Amino acid sequence: MRKPPAGLTETALLAALRAGWPPAAGKIEFLPLGAGSYSWSVAERWFARVDDLGFDPAGRDAAFERLRRSLATAVSLRDDSGLDFVLAPLPDETGAPLRRLSSRYALSLYPLVDGVAGPFAPHPPGTRAEIAELLARLHDAPPGIAPRMSLTLPGRHSLEVALGELDRIWDAGPYAEQARILLAARAHDIHRWLADSDRLVAELPADWVLTHGEPHPGNILRTATGPLLIDWDTVAVAPPERDLWMLTGRFATLIGAQPDPGDEAVLARYTERTGRAVSAGGLALYPLWWKLADIAIFTDELRRGEDEPDSLAHLGGYLRRPG
Repeated sequence: MRKPPAGLTETALLAALRAGWPPAAGKIEFLPLGAGSYSWSVAERWFARVDDLGFDPAGRDAAFERLRRSLATAVSLRDDSGLDFVLAPLPDETGAPLRRLSSRYALSLYPLVDGVAGPFAPHPPGTRAEIAELLARLHDAPPGIAPRMSLTLPGRHSLEVALGELDRIWDAGPYAEQARILLAARAHDIHRWLADSDRLVAELPADWVLTHGEPHPGNILRTATGPLLIDWDTVAVAPPERDLWMLTGRFATLIGAQPDPGDEAVLARYTERTGRAVSAGGLALYPLWWKLADIAIFTDELRRGEDEPDSLAHLGGYLRRPG
């Protein structure tokens, strides 16, 4: 996130660091990085991450528990399974992988690693075999207490409610009505995408594994000793295609980039390494879910009155693109 979260002071953050990781209670500096969480450097040795547990208070305890299980899984992958490419959090004084900061926010701490993350873009052809190998190792690891992926599209209910209210003006905030107009122009297509997702879910293979969820280049930290896979909050037991589609041209197509050839070769390498066949239906489902989940998130934010021009731009990016 590009600015600190509302309602969280540096005093509260420092107090949580002192309580959970006493050596890390030093100077902090906000880092305007990425999306989905808030980041600070701590004493130039650690990296603090604050996750938002959600707008709706009723869902925050469940969100915290899911995040706890996800990060505990990452710690186990690093410490018990020996996966040296996993950048996991540092357990606090009680051994927990994160702490509750408030009703809405949770805190985790990581070592500050010297490396460079890639862009939110397709994997370059020369690195896809390397990432396929990392994913093969991950998919062979024991799942431990990792959460199991739900077969319900995230945000589906709120999106369907919004689709049912396109015949009235949305006046809750500065961008709500523009969002309604965008959705109204593609409502038929969105309903078709939802029906397609239902069909593909019914065809998912039964062979589920431990998956990262978002292994795009932005979550690969290149270091002097090799690549690290970061941001484990999305880890879940799921079909392997949940990760593998990001090694294919489907990811490039989703974000409006030019696909590179070589999908068959990299997927064949994965199958040779693991013995698992790759499902065409699974590869089709996950980019569709990514698109629909983003549309649902951005629509919900704008419809309830959030002042988020970036959300409107991202929503328009999906809904103005053919498909």
